[in-house]
Amino acid sequence: MTHPPVPPDGAAGSAGLPPRKAVPRRPRVPRSLWRGEEVTETLPIVESLRLTPYRNPRVLQAAAEEREARASVDLALRAGELMLRCGAGVSQVESSVIAVAAAAGLDNLEVDITLQSLLVQCTTASGQQITMLRVVRSATHDYARLSAVHEFVENLVAGSYDREAAAARLRDIRRMPRFWPRWVVHGAMGALSGAVALMLGAGVVAALIAGLSALLVDRTARSLGGRGLPEFYQCALGGFIATAIAWCGFSLGAAGVLPVSSAEFAFIVAGGIVVLLPGRTVASAFEDVISGYSVTGAGRMFGVLLTTAGIILGVAAALSATIKVTTAFDLPLASPSVIQLSAVESPLVAGVFGATVVGVAGAVTLRSRRKLVLATGLLSMAAFGLSLAIATVPGAGALTAAGVASVVLGFVGRLVALRLGAPAMVLVVPASYALLPGLAIFRGLYEMVRASSEGAGVLTLQGGITTLLGAMAVLLAIATGTTLGDFLGAPFDHRVVQKRRARRR
Repeated sequence: MTHPPVPPDGAAGSAGLPPRKAVPRRPRVPRSLWRGEEVTETLPIVESLRLTPYRNPRVLQAAAEEREARASVDLALRAGELMLRCGAGVSQVESSVIAVAAAAGLDNLEVDITLQSLLVQCTTASGQQITMLRVVRSATHDYARLSAVHEFVENLVAGSYDREAAAARLRDIRRMPRFWPRWVVHGAMGALSGAVALMLGAGVVAALIAGLSALLVDRTARSLGGRGLPEFYQCALGGFIATAIAWCGFSLGAAGVLPVSSAEFAFIVAGGIVVLLPGRTVASAFEDVISGYSVTGAGRMFGVLLTTAGIILGVAAALSATIKVTTAFDLPLASPSVIQLSAVESPLVAGVFGATVVGVAGAVTLRSRRKLVLATGLLSMAAFGLSLAIATVPGAGALTAAGVASVVLGFVGRLVALRLGAPAMVLVVPASYALLPGLAIFRGLYEMVRASSEGAGVLTLQGGITTLLGAMAVLLAIATGTTLGDFLGAPFDHRVVQKRRARRR
């Protein structure tokens, strides 16, 4: 027996039944629209390496046993401790520690870094927790050793070492001698100061006086630091010595003994205090804050404020003393004129040459590798030239010029440094010395001291404070600009690292 076909909806049936009406369907609301938000899970520790040169590490061997896990934690901890001792930033230290631990087979890791300590904790597959702590009581700038650690981490992530070979290589890096002799580092400090004065427009004699001033300041600071004197007093004494030597050179120039003009007095002081300015600490502080290390960044920034206050105190005391000596002894000396920053126009050749020397000398003072010195000088020259070009644009001041030049410096410096097998800060930090506002700091201090000593008026005092705030704004622009440039260069660094590894093979 066969059944008649079922008519479609709305059609008459074969049995003569009335047609059924089509019932309109209500639009269904997706359940996902009203579904509650999923619980946010903790990101894997390896995800923090996505913007670093150590992304996608190769696991050498899973650290299943407690003894192997403890050895892996110790290896990562020693690498991070060495980087802190050499002057690396907190974000760079954390990424290196995580990369070493991940390559050594640890995936459940916690890292806590402060200014002077490094804490690493991991959990093994059996649930056993391992905690290790390292305290860094002394730190110095040793960029050659820092580059060696960076190269070590890159090779470890690429799978070039096993755990035993990695530990042996790290011990060799810790024991290797410093790259430059001490007398070369001291000489580079004087060359750096003289080049800054020359870059600002000083003559050869004034640049030599600035270099000798920096040598004396550096020698005094090292001697007092070896005896335990805090850095605040070292900077205050250094600022006093630099200003006093500049006043002596100006006095000899006024007497006709040396060809030193009144304007060059400011250039000598500016060159002398540049070696004291905490440019690297400011950059590290802002890098830590931007990267999420607010406590460490606040601690660094407080140290910057104390260091800057020491420099200001020393320079102000020396200016006040020299003005009083001139008045008390009725010396035939006209007060050194305070020039306007917009009127500082050094010869282009002297400025470019001075900026190059500043970069080269800055790299040597930080004990960078020899193959990186020339690249640092070229980056310094390019950053200084770019800032000069931007400053000539109508409406663009020193702050805009320094900020834009710092962004370009951070971007190019990261790619060039990784191509040469070094972290970005090894090139960026000394190359940024040519942008430091030493002259603006001196001009603000001079106006404040002259207002209080000679009764120049409230407007002069306010002008000095405004100039000092402008100089601090330039320092912040340099720090944040280089950090932004480094961040913008992160998506391209992996390709640079891969090409360098391919050339080695």
